[in-house]
Amino acid sequence: MIDKILYKLFGYLDLFAEHMDKVMFPKPKKKNQKKRKCKDCHTKSMTATRKGISNEPGSGEIKNLENLCYEILEPLRAKFDKPITVTSGYRSPQLSEAIGSKSTSQHCKGMASDIEIAGIPNIQIAYWLQNNVDFDQLILEFYDPDNPSGGWVHVSYNEKGSNRKQVLTYDGKKYSNGLP
Repeated sequence: MIDKILYKLFGYLDLFAEHMDKVMFPKPKKKNQKKRKCKDCHTKSMTATRKGISNEPGSGEIKNLENLCYEILEPLRAKFDKPITVTSGYRSPQLSEAIGSKSTSQHCKGMASDIEIAGIPNIQIAYWLQNNVDFDQLILEFYDPDNPSGGWVHVSYNEKGSNRKQVLTYDGKKYSNGLP
């Protein structure tokens, strides 16, 4: 069901599940390129598969994923003109706990994604998001100034209520407010 919804949203999305739960959002090479069906968007999980855990979002989570794609991921993809790699998207509460996270995570509500863009430093992605989109939470995770491609960017969007615009950096030991 999520495939059909996202296909309708963007039409051209084509998702490729890769190792470590990665999913990519490429744009079409040509304007008239045939539309491709998306699969496993934001829900593919090798951990869930190995552990036999269902990772199917409900209608509320699907709506939240639509909002996240429309408000955050599509503007980001358009800006950098490159595919976005989603390293973690929707996680069922059971899957979230299985990987050591909380069942209250915004990932469990379909409101959050952990992302990277090949060839773009994560700090550049984080600054662009901070200055150009409405978001609830933005975290530059496992940031290392000596390795610009290390770590990832966590971003969330909450359609209900106002977004907090919370910006954090996590260096692997502690969280600090703002970006470096």
